[in-house]
Amino acid sequence: MSDGWKRRLDEVQNLPGHCGLVVHDLNTGEHYAFQETMPVVAASLIKVPIMVEAFARREAGALSFDETYILKESDKLPSCGALNAMHAGLEVTIGDLVRLMIILSDNTATNILIDRLGMTQIQEQMTAIGMKDSHIRRKLFQADLSARGIENTVSAGDMASVLEGLYRHRIVSPSASEEMLNILLEQRLNGKIPFFLSPCEIPVAHKTGEDDGITHDAGIIYGKAPRVFCFVSEKTDVPAAERFIQDAAAWVGLGQDTEADG
Repeated sequence: MSDGWKRRLDEVQNLPGHCGLVVHDLNTGEHYAFQETMPVVAASLIKVPIMVEAFARREAGALSFDETYILKESDKLPSCGALNAMHAGLEVTIGDLVRLMIILSDNTATNILIDRLGMTQIQEQMTAIGMKDSHIRRKLFQADLSARGIENTVSAGDMASVLEGLYRHRIVSPSASEEMLNILLEQRLNGKIPFFLSPCEIPVAHKTGEDDGITHDAGIIYGKAPRVFCFVSEKTDVPAAERFIQDAAAWVGLGQDTEADG
């Protein structure tokens, strides 16, 4: 790792609150980490292992992505997604729900999938793919449980491990890993890691998360060298943290860390 890369990424230590960062070069194995095993409130990053469990269930022949679900008014959740704007009675497939959950971070789709897949089974899948610091404990928007401190959690290191597993085609199966990466590449919420990279036509396969005092982004930057970039935070200054994500991801993705210092 160049001194320039390390100096740039060390800025994460000056951000307020609890922040974790992993940057990992998938070619050379160069690795930068700050508080990589620290669990934080997962927000929408929990949607990545839910997707993995859906694909694992499909691979085992226990779930068809063509299975249909009829949207109910009581399913609808606020904020991210499209289903909360759709009419009750809309017929969607499990495959639709998985894609909406990732590319639009659809909260309604997420809770429907948690009910269909089972929280215990999702947690078992998280453990199986090596997410040792991460846990699913409730559905989204369960304010009573949140008030009691019952939260879904992830760590930067666990997210980095899953992304590397997808890149190396080790999650579920080679074809499933490739399909999941392609869904992550279709992400529509691109104001963090891809902010300065998209104009340069550098693809990023990633998933975001946010809530009050929380901002995350975890993905693979397909720049001059493919690199995992995972930032998680809670109790932070969200605008400052997101500017760090944008700048640091550009530094890594545009290969500036390989240039001479200064």
